[in-house]
Amino acid sequence: MILASVSPVSLLLSAAAAAAYAVPAAAASRLGAATARTALLLAWLLHALVLAWALLGETPRFGFAPALSITAWLVLTVYVVESQMFPQLTARWALAGLGAVAVLLALVFPGQPLHASASPWLPLHWALGIASYGLFAAAVAHAWLMTRAEKQIRQAADAHSGLPLLTLERLTFRFVAAGFVLLSATLVAGWLFGEQLYGASGARWRWDHKTVFSLLSWLAFAALLVGRSRFGWRGRRAVRVLYIGAGLLLLAYAGSRFVMEVLLGPAA
Repeated sequence: MILASVSPVSLLLSAAAAAAYAVPAAAASRLGAATARTALLLAWLLHALVLAWALLGETPRFGFAPALSITAWLVLTVYVVESQMFPQLTARWALAGLGAVAVLLALVFPGQPLHASASPWLPLHWALGIASYGLFAAAVAHAWLMTRAEKQIRQAADAHSGLPLLTLERLTFRFVAAGFVLLSATLVAGWLFGEQLYGASGARWRWDHKTVFSLLSWLAFAALLVGRSRFGWRGRRAVRVLYIGAGLLLLAYAGSRFVMEVLLGPAA
């Protein structure tokens, strides 16, 4: 592990981003809404610099922690955009905490360097997969907000503490649909062009844990979209299926890489 392989620039940028995230995460209740949004925006920009340096400023690395870091940044990107349209959107402290943990995790576990002989199309394939991760993670975040809004309605709490319930529900399923399209494209590309992407090891379809979990997550999301369209699934049932699909997708890559990089170590 790991810190020995991190450049001073990456260390400095990651520390700055984590510190910036810590401000709204730890002091959200004491900051005004505008101040908290500004602090989170600064942290998001620093996080973008961390990712840009990792991809362009040094040898690109990839592993479970960088994947989670990019996913967290994509979720925060969605928040930054949505907060401009819906200023009443809450959960800044939770997103800031997610960002801080993701940045520090990628600093401690930077992953393996991309091999010089790797296919130039491999980063594009990874980008499709990570983009689907980000969209499903955004769907999960909105589903959590939706569950909280339902609880507030049952408890007759302040109706202006977040987005309207129907808006959250509509956004959740839009993110699920977009993520499903990208996940499908990722799986099809891996099936059709495995040899070009991964060399001889990808020449044939392998039923390993990554493939099984990916297909199970695809089936879960397909069931969710069909259930929504044909049977009107919503509320707890829809959120439960979404969580199951997201958990399976997390195990497909990040979970398997965590086992190989951390639990099994270099021997893997």
